[in-house]
Amino acid sequence: MTNRVVLIGHPVAHSFSGAMQQAAFDALGIDARYELWDRRGIDLADAIAELRGDDFLGANVTIPHKEHVVSLVDHLTEDAQATGAVNVISRDGKKLVGHNTDVAGFKAALDKVVGKQKMPRHAVVLGAGGAARAVVSALIAEGFQRIVVFNRHLHRAEGLVRHFSRSASHMDLRAMPWHESVLEAELAKTKVLVNATALGMAPGETPIPAELLPPDLFVIDLIYNPPVTQLIRDAVSAGDVTLGGELMLLQQGAHAFELWTGQAAPIDVMQAELDKVREEGLRQVPVDMGPAGETGGSVAGAAGDTAARRPA
Repeated sequence: MTNRVVLIGHPVAHSFSGAMQQAAFDALGIDARYELWDRRGIDLADAIAELRGDDFLGANVTIPHKEHVVSLVDHLTEDAQATGAVNVISRDGKKLVGHNTDVAGFKAALDKVVGKQKMPRHAVVLGAGGAARAVVSALIAEGFQRIVVFNRHLHRAEGLVRHFSRSASHMDLRAMPWHESVLEAELAKTKVLVNATALGMAPGETPIPAELLPPDLFVIDLIYNPPVTQLIRDAVSAGDVTLGGELMLLQQGAHAFELWTGQAAPIDVMQAELDKVREEGLRQVPVDMGPAGETGGSVAGAAGDTAARRPA
């Protein structure tokens, strides 16, 4: 019986995770295929219930479902509880376990961009969804003392802050309205800027005007396709240290692979496949659109992830 792993989100057709994970399964001789499931919120509960079948190893979960899945699984790991978001589901018999490997993935990215320098203590985070929750959780664990969260809808940022009120009681974690003057003032005081939104996928699109970026920031954009976003270009021009989202994608995906298979992830194989996809570009892949859509199938070696925005 061929095992199955799926990416559940809306949309999913651009996913790089399919190529990366399928290459890892094939390299280790694991009889499994990775599928893309485009599911609207109304169909999410049925999709999660289907994962209880014996042919499933588990799933990735991506936007906009990372927070909604929390109530649909049987058990949450510590990181999933801490963030209130799930990006990986594994099976324990018939029970579903929700994990958040984005936290470990972001920590790897943060360590990479900071390097051997002393870890900063102030950060600005753009976004308030599942990816932003993983970022904030990692920053708190790393000992940051001030984190300011901006979101287009302020109530979402305020909800994120409330979620972390206990674990962040020792520090200054706050939500602020997304106004350029407020952003500029906070960027002048911070050292780390993280884009955890989808703003930047389209050519020339950026969450922050170039003139607001001061020099000497550490800028991490969780978008990995395109590999160099307008935000990254502008930050380089401003004299900042930058990193795109591919390292986080790779690291969270490696942790997911190990949860599904119990085997060490072939990191080199996964990185090589990401390099290939990046160089060759995206191609059309089958997508299962669910009950109301057209049927599709596995992606077995095809490209795309998280609407090519953020790690799944």
